[in-house]
Amino acid sequence: MKNMSDKKDKKDRKRTPKQIAALFCVVLLISLYVMTLIAACLDFPGAGKLFAACLLSTIGLPILLWLLIWFSGIWKNRSEEAENSMPHREE
Repeated sequence: MKNMSDKKDKKDRKRTPKQIAALFCVVLLISLYVMTLIAACLDFPGAGKLFAACLLSTIGLPILLWLLIWFSGIWKNRSEEAENSMPHREE
């Protein structure tokens, strides 16, 4: 019985925006790895620039995602602090 309720809880649990952003980043990184491999194996005009861009994006994308999550956390805390500092009016 416990296993069934655990499975149901996992299905009912909603994903957070951080989890969605991380999953999106993982998909982008996998596609970048595939593009990097293709650019490294094939010799076509512009392959060197594509290879360099893919490598740079492989480093920059996770850093950018981390910065976005960090700034959103700061923004959320500021919003909550501003909301808590406002006097509440009862109508």
